[in-house]
Amino acid sequence: MSRVGVIHGRFQPLHLGHLEYLLAGADRCDVLVVGITNPDPELTAYEASDPARGTAEANPCTYYERYLMVEGSLVEAGVGRERIRIVPFPHGFPARLRHYAPTEATYYLTVYDEWGDTKVDRFTDLGLRTEIMWRRTDKPISGHRVREAIAADDGWRSLVPAAVASVIVERAIDERIRQAVSDRAVRRG
Repeated sequence: MSRVGVIHGRFQPLHLGHLEYLLAGADRCDVLVVGITNPDPELTAYEASDPARGTAEANPCTYYERYLMVEGSLVEAGVGRERIRIVPFPHGFPARLRHYAPTEATYYLTVYDEWGDTKVDRFTDLGLRTEIMWRRTDKPISGHRVREAIAADDGWRSLVPAAVASVIVERAIDERIRQAVSDRAVRRG
């Protein structure tokens, strides 16, 4: 068990797959630092191993909204607030990470695809202690799937923790996503 662990993600929006990952990390450490990637459009870089991750459409939620999702979901799942730290995590600019998250922590990762391997390599190159919690080829829930379900108003609440559904509705993220999809259809039409 590590004293401090770091987990990171875009959480656009946070879904049940993310919650599984967050809780697995929380089980391995006393204090969990959650890094929110793409915290700001200016701190979002193109990633060749996952080109869509930097697009505006793939990043509809603000850092603050994702902060609320992460905190609410972890607390709702029983992780004490005193064990949680939430920070911006400009993953696309690796040299900057040391300014946001503790370098002496254990960095927990999951790998599903080439992007996961890119993250492992990036952290290894930075000299960070990493632990791959699992490698899987099947990703049953994705942020893209959740955003599409929100756009269609089709069962999206079953894909996210209750705390996230509340943030989505209260912050009108669902309306924002539907508007973006509508605008995309008009542009293509």
